[in-house]
Amino acid sequence: MKRAARRQLWFLAAVLMLLAVAGWQFRSDRLSAPGTLLLLDPDAITRVDLRIGDVVEHYVKRDKHWWRTNQGAMSRADDLRLGELVRIAAAPVQDWQSADSYDAPKIGLSPPQAKLDLDGQTILFGGMTAIGQRGYVQVGERVGTISLRYMPRSAQSETIKAL
Repeated sequence: MKRAARRQLWFLAAVLMLLAVAGWQFRSDRLSAPGTLLLLDPDAITRVDLRIGDVVEHYVKRDKHWWRTNQGAMSRADDLRLGELVRIAAAPVQDWQSADSYDAPKIGLSPPQAKLDLDGQTILFGGMTAIGQRGYVQVGERVGTISLRYMPRSAQSETIKAL
């Protein structure tokens, strides 16, 4: 075998080895990633209930549009705002810990600052982390941290912001 052919074989073997290591690392990273808040597909969500303080909002999706339901009366809701609320389900979580690992009042989860129900699955929102632009959330018996951009706002605060 000529020297050039041997060099090409070694080069091919090195490239294959690097690809195998990169594939293993990618798979390992994906398996150890904390994931998202909920396993729901945001586009499939049809019911949203939001409580921030004393303000309670109820929404349903019909014919690809969101409707606010108040004591049996329905009025058209802002589809963009509700789109933001349902996308919270797919918010990437930085890390998960057992709820027992935290003192709920210290991180703003007892009582929660906001409660979001998406098709019956509940997310509780707490305070900000000490470092970084992140907030505490609780889903079931797990507490995670997410970017503050995924923290819900009431329709009233949206109206005030628009003025």
